[in-house]
Amino acid sequence: MLVVRNLKIRYKNSALGFFWTLLGPLFLILIYTLFLGIMRFNVDLPLLITGILVWQFLAMCTGDSLHAIVGNANLVKKTAFPRIILVLSTVLANGVNFLLSLLVLCVYLFIVHATPGLGVWFPIALLSQFALCLGLSLILSAANVFFRDAEHILGTSMTAWFFLTPVIYPLSILQPLFESRPWLQAVYFLNPMAGIVAAYRSLFLGTPTGPLPLLFLSFAVAWGLLLAGWSLFQRVERRFAEVL
Repeated sequence: MLVVRNLKIRYKNSALGFFWTLLGPLFLILIYTLFLGIMRFNVDLPLLITGILVWQFLAMCTGDSLHAIVGNANLVKKTAFPRIILVLSTVLANGVNFLLSLLVLCVYLFIVHATPGLGVWFPIALLSQFALCLGLSLILSAANVFFRDAEHILGTSMTAWFFLTPVIYPLSILQPLFESRPWLQAVYFLNPMAGIVAAYRSLFLGTPTGPLPLLFLSFAVAWGLLLAGWSLFQRVERRFAEVL
């Protein structure tokens, strides 16, 4: 019920309603195609669009998580239930949007004759990204109850994280740097989104993922953040009602 409510709230009072879930990624693809085509930038458009759509799932989850608890203060104060449900429902709602955006992406990649890779990456990448989004959402939703500066810190942090992740550039562009400093490649893949984006691109575009041990290092960090977020949330949720 909470997932359905979150989906309805997102498109409340809009004429097209839930269709914006499909129209959003479609318009994004059209805008990038027209703009980059007119400007004649030498950009791999399918690679860029895939990275941006994958990143948007994380960005939407972290943004919505700030209000998962604070925005339901009356419910938290008056009803006894596991508060984690509020955070989980926001991630699941954004997951529905993400899966539908992937359908639009698949149609676009079919039209441009993109060469897909191994389908085995889909469940691994999707589950790892879901774990990452849920873990960070648990941390942020709890933090925003006690520190209302969390929203401002998140905006700056997400901008920095965006450019440290291969969203608008391919991993191959960093290869010369990794060859001269091999340890830097391991540090780079400690960013869980680096491996997740690489896995999605390998799935949809057949691009190299990088060394498999480092790819699974990214996945491990994502699952580690889920465990950390769950542990922190369980420890502080009993104080939510008295703080709100």
